[in-house]
Amino acid sequence: MISIDYYGEKTIKKDEGPRKPDPEKIKSLNPAFVEGGSVTAATSSPFSLGAAALLVTSQSFAEENGLTIRAAIASRAVAGVDWTRMGMGPIPATEKALKKAGLTMKDIEVIELNEAFAAQALYVIQEGRWDASKVNLNGGAVALGHPLGSSGARIVGTLINVMEQHDYHTGLATMCIGTGQGIATIIKRP
Repeated sequence: MISIDYYGEKTIKKDEGPRKPDPEKIKSLNPAFVEGGSVTAATSSPFSLGAAALLVTSQSFAEENGLTIRAAIASRAVAGVDWTRMGMGPIPATEKALKKAGLTMKDIEVIELNEAFAAQALYVIQEGRWDASKVNLNGGAVALGHPLGSSGARIVGTLINVMEQHDYHTGLATMCIGTGQGIATIIKRP
């Protein structure tokens, strides 16, 4: 962990997550949006500090400059659903990205799904008919945190790392991007 000087007042030396849950406190939490709902502070991703960066180049530029090519974008797509179905955008975005790449979900070895809410992620996995054992192998945003503004780069970077660790060659990075929108990127490793 790299220590970061935070506004000149505090040095951050450890991650903010995962949180240490207290089952009794979790039971007492009120739903965030609707009475009787399943979304609470315990089932939502915490906002967290974070940063991520990706270097995206053409293959020829990488080769000319001696850069190691860790992965390539096979396809990407965005899609939207009615805003009342907020959080479901990854499903049609993934379907479009798979079609562009000439793949099916059976070809996907690992998935990084950014989850703002546990219920939303579970619904996307169920409705998309995704293999849950392939999703967020190192934990997702509910466990690790949701660094706004860097989540896209964070999930793609995590996906590539997991693909290398397990010698996977085809992965999916996808996320809800608000008001019913979704984005999906198919990543291939050599």
